[in-house]
Amino acid sequence: MRSLSLFQISEWVDGALIQGVPAGLVGRVETDSRRVGAGDLFVAIKGERLDAHKFLGDVAMAGAGAMLVSALPPDTERFGGGIIRVKDTLKALQSLAYHHRRTSRDLFVTGVTGSNGKTSTKDFLTAVLACGGSVNATSGNFNNHIGLPLTILAGNEGDRYGVWEMGMNHAGEIGVLADIACPDAAVITHIGTAHIEHLGSREAIAAEKASLAEAVPPGGFCAMPLHDDFYGFVRDRIRCEMVSVGIGQGDVRAEGLVSDREGRVRFELVSADTPPVTVSLPVRGEHMVMNALLAAAVGLRQGIDPVAIAESLRSVRLTHGRLEERVVGGIAFLDDSYNANPDSMHAALRTLRAAEIAGRRVAVLGFMGELGVHEQTEHLRLGERVAEQGIDVLVTVGERAACINERASGLAENRNFPTHEEAAAFLRELLAAGDLVLVKGSRSAAMERVIAAFA
Repeated sequence: MRSLSLFQISEWVDGALIQGVPAGLVGRVETDSRRVGAGDLFVAIKGERLDAHKFLGDVAMAGAGAMLVSALPPDTERFGGGIIRVKDTLKALQSLAYHHRRTSRDLFVTGVTGSNGKTSTKDFLTAVLACGGSVNATSGNFNNHIGLPLTILAGNEGDRYGVWEMGMNHAGEIGVLADIACPDAAVITHIGTAHIEHLGSREAIAAEKASLAEAVPPGGFCAMPLHDDFYGFVRDRIRCEMVSVGIGQGDVRAEGLVSDREGRVRFELVSADTPPVTVSLPVRGEHMVMNALLAAAVGLRQGIDPVAIAESLRSVRLTHGRLEERVVGGIAFLDDSYNANPDSMHAALRTLRAAEIAGRRVAVLGFMGELGVHEQTEHLRLGERVAEQGIDVLVTVGERAACINERASGLAENRNFPTHEEAAAFLRELLAAGDLVLVKGSRSAAMERVIAAFA
């Protein structure tokens, strides 16, 4: 972030400058007291479980340039930096990002949302747009009401593009994020059943995701898979142009798909205005093609050369835990442990099935969260899908995942274990060279612990 004066910050957040010189400057914005450095602005967020005001002493010792607080720290006079007091520090952080975004009019911002595939699509899009200039992209899981403002504020003056992921758990959250981000374009990866526990129906999920595209003004666009059940639903709600992507159809499409023995896909990237180019993805899974197409659609609209797009897609590195290929103890793992919902689980199983291997296909699965009344049904359906895909071994972890095993009939091994460590111990005895192991579950299932315990 470019340096801002305490006066400018206090104006943007409607705060009172209690201490400090109005012209005094601060740089980086931080909400984690452990990461504060000299000259930073620390925003003390008061959450349900933790009040960051408790760490103001640590922040002062770290050399923070200023604090944004709702309650004054003890021994205020001993802190040499600026102090700005507001009623609500979270709203102040969001307001700061809101105003900062509106001073960056040369920045072309694409918001990315969807029930699954957000982070992989963000990674593809970041790689594509980097061909045209510096990109400020969401890091890690910074896609919520705190993470998005921090992402915006972490940008540099020379950035040409913003690629900002937007997640949600409840109705109304995407609209708030979109208002802060002021997007020039939207990408909606898919409307599925993730978070249906809180929203109640796919229609409600679609309305929530569509609110990102509704925030894009005329002259902008929304890229979305043409085959999605809610493509027309979104198209009819927005003011901007709709850009469709698909396999064999769409404004930007993939034709002539070919998979190698490991499940990596090659295809022709085709659009009306550019010559076809061959794209070879470095990751497994046909579902990754759609994520790459969405990124390509934005890149083409931004005038990126198709050959450069193809090269960037070929060399992309996805975020850790997204179908990441790892070899641990001589065994090949597909680490897809970062998160899971029914759609992404089924896609991952198809990827496991498509791989041509010498050994067995092993699925190590945790529960899928935030499904509410649909939880048992979706886990039973997942078990059926495991059997249909010809998986050889199923290992599940935890009581909530046990019903997956109930419908997974005909497997060589079908086991549930209470803990990650017990599952790993079983796998150490079972697995052999040539096997391929998929590991996946919801974030709260922490399935990466199985791989860690296996090592």
